[in-house]
Amino acid sequence: MKKIREKTKSEKKLLSIKEFSEMSSLEQSTLRYWDDIGLFRPAYRNTENGYRYYSPEQIILINFIKVLSNLHVPLKTIADVSENRSPEAILRLMEQQEELLDAQLSRLHASYSTIHTLRDILRQGISIPDEQDISVQNLEAMPIVLGPQNGEEQSFYQSFVRYCQYAKENRINLNNPIGGYFESLERFLQTPSVPSRFFSVDPRGHDTRAAGRYIVGYAKGYYSQLEEAAPRLDEFAAQQGLAPQGPVYVIYLRDEISEKNTDNYLAQVCVAL
Repeated sequence: MKKIREKTKSEKKLLSIKEFSEMSSLEQSTLRYWDDIGLFRPAYRNTENGYRYYSPEQIILINFIKVLSNLHVPLKTIADVSENRSPEAILRLMEQQEELLDAQLSRLHASYSTIHTLRDILRQGISIPDEQDISVQNLEAMPIVLGPQNGEEQSFYQSFVRYCQYAKENRINLNNPIGGYFESLERFLQTPSVPSRFFSVDPRGHDTRAAGRYIVGYAKGYYSQLEEAAPRLDEFAAQQGLAPQGPVYVIYLRDEISEKNTDNYLAQVCVAL
């Protein structure tokens, strides 16, 4: 029978690599690799058999290294700082990572906001029971960011390109849904394909589509094909004895994000009362 070697006095106070692996939730192979590259060394290594032993308090340093590794800090950078560590060096490293995390969090928040907004709009576009229906609805406030005034002589495409340039210069998130704003129903009737201004739907927008009563209708087709929707909404208002007093908002509930066929694009037109 093979004789089991007893632990030395030093080893009895330490954890085996298996025990430390379980304690730190790191694979034994990772601990061995980090030792080999000088990133994290065991507290004691038996010279006879090469066994690695760790002190329980080493969990403090290993957890910090795990945090940095999970943030994709290069192992060489961590090893260099660890080898020559000082309060000043660690502080500089943490400040650098904090700046990177702030930037990443900002991008993630913007992406989440965009996905959340697009999801809600697409859900609404899918749930429309009758795309020919026109009704009066109470709508909630919707934060938006308005672009510059468009000239009536401009085409849809000229106006849209101008808005995209404006958005880029003013850091407006063009990933969010883009809509058209008309100052009045009269303006919508005159130039339904060219809004007075474009806008972006943005939860952090400083402008607002105000909450209130709206005539709500729909139009199918490409972005600039709203000529049929305008007279239908005007006729509905006249038949119902309604007097539109505010602006018109057009937003696409279904567009090239969700539809291949441009004939299936679906715009929602909201006329403020």
